[in-house]
Amino acid sequence: MRRTSDSARDDQFRAYVVQRRGGLLRTATLLSAGNSHRAEDLVQTVLLRLYLSWSRIRGDTRDAYARKMLVNAHLDERRRPHIRRERAHAEVPDVAVEDREPTDTETAVFRALAELPPRMRAAVILRHLHDASVAETADALGCSEGTVKSQTARGLAQLRAALSELSDGTRDHAVDGSAGVGKEGPT
Repeated sequence: MRRTSDSARDDQFRAYVVQRRGGLLRTATLLSAGNSHRAEDLVQTVLLRLYLSWSRIRGDTRDAYARKMLVNAHLDERRRPHIRRERAHAEVPDVAVEDREPTDTETAVFRALAELPPRMRAAVILRHLHDASVAETADALGCSEGTVKSQTARGLAQLRAALSELSDGTRDHAVDGSAGVGKEGPT
């Protein structure tokens, strides 16, 4: 039989997941440069780890802790040997059906994000999607504040260069947030 405190903890965790899963998924989608399947895997990994640590995490630090876990899961995933051994094939046996086709702007943004190294991508996303401070980003990435500043500056420069090909109309559309990629991520 479950104790009452376990039930209350589960209810708190369930409420947190309902409230925050969408934001975690948007961040994971950006970290994985638009790969929705990888993003789902990252979020599931983080939610499992978060559940196991739930009783040790203070309520006011849960969001920062979850973001840090998401970045770490993203970086750990890139280091796994099976990722390095995977080979691309000319023909894909099955094609996943997406809920919708990404817009040209989203495709360009995801392609540009994919060109960034994983840690640089994480620094840009934490700083500019989550408005994390330099110190918070450094803590999440486990590096110095100077590294965060340089990685963010280089990442933004690379993104600007990669996205400069967009026509003026498309670029204006992306800047005003109506293209589905902005502070809230893909819609």
